[in-house]
Amino acid sequence: MKMWRRLSIDQHLRTMVFRSSSSRYSSMALALNRQLSRANPCPVAPISFHYLSFTKTLDFQRNVISLILKHRIRSFSSNRMGLVIVRCLSSTPSTRTVDWNDPVSCSEADDGYDSNGNEAEMRPSISVRAYFLSTSVDLRSLVDQNKANFIPPASRMTNYVVLRFGGTKLDANGSEASLSGSSCCYMVVFQYGSMVLFNVCDRYVDAYLKIVERHALGLLPEMLRDEYEAREKPTLNTWMQGGLDYIMLQYLNIDGIRIIGSVLGQSIALDYYVRQVDGIVAEFTDINRGMEKTGTFTMEEKKLFQLVGKANSNLADVILKLGLFERSDIAWKDAKYAQIWEYLRDEFELTQRFASLDFKLKFVEHNIRFLQEILQNRKSDFLEWLVIILIGADILISVYDIAHESAITAL
Repeated sequence: MKMWRRLSIDQHLRTMVFRSSSSRYSSMALALNRQLSRANPCPVAPISFHYLSFTKTLDFQRNVISLILKHRIRSFSSNRMGLVIVRCLSSTPSTRTVDWNDPVSCSEADDGYDSNGNEAEMRPSISVRAYFLSTSVDLRSLVDQNKANFIPPASRMTNYVVLRFGGTKLDANGSEASLSGSSCCYMVVFQYGSMVLFNVCDRYVDAYLKIVERHALGLLPEMLRDEYEAREKPTLNTWMQGGLDYIMLQYLNIDGIRIIGSVLGQSIALDYYVRQVDGIVAEFTDINRGMEKTGTFTMEEKKLFQLVGKANSNLADVILKLGLFERSDIAWKDAKYAQIWEYLRDEFELTQRFASLDFKLKFVEHNIRFLQEILQNRKSDFLEWLVIILIGADILISVYDIAHESAITAL
């Protein structure tokens, strides 16, 4: 009887311990569910705990731990927080409560994102090459011979055309896939003589240059060139990001190609006109140095007028042909492309370079005015001496006539 009572008491004690542990883990589970519901607003079905054994309790702890880690990792990747605040429970049953203030580093939760919470994805860079090969290009004949590659303009700007070469791949939405790493390339040709190539390999550059040279007027003896780089990163936090000799965009489409091409085309053409004006400045510098040594100069009026015409035509080409101060229609319509346009203009310092060009032209204008005054004074002196000579000749003729008449009367 005592033996039976002892067994009953032991069984009753075990039942009480089991129920207390079950209720303890039930309260812990409810607390965990509340924390999960705060971290993840999506509804999660509550977990019931009835008649748990110690083995099931251990399994439950492992499942809850894995569930906590999954939800915390997802909330970490979506909120881009540097730490996941959760402490792992012990594998043995204990009465310790959960502490949500102990950190777990990002390296412990590898979810395929970089330190900024973005996918670690960087596509191959897109080469951008700008050339200035002539003073004018016949765009109409160029389009007529390349109709299959011609892309219709999206704005009223008519001083350039865009040609696409190579096959284009389409994504799942039916739009053009990324230009990075593809065989597709673009060529932007401007009426004032610039051309910009996108995603063209070095060995194919000459072939594309020959396409434009067939329709170019006034080919230059020395072609100017410049190189740039565009990069695509779909996971970029901002629409665009600038760097040293490159620009990074979320994606590069045809409008982005037009904007980048327009700025690079203006930049390489401005280099040409700056060199032309530098040549004029050098000529006037030599004239001034000669005047410093000899006190005079020997320039013909025709040569001076040629320099005047060259300086004025360069200034007119920069303002009218290049459209240096005309805002792109694409930049007017979309603020994203306006941001690219303004950044590239600052990057290539178009405004500062034009200001320097204008200053040089003012120096040329000052010298031209000074030399014109000297030539005008020379002409005035020549006319004055000519008048003096004529008057003198007239006086001599008059004296001769008087002497001759007096001699006749004397006879």
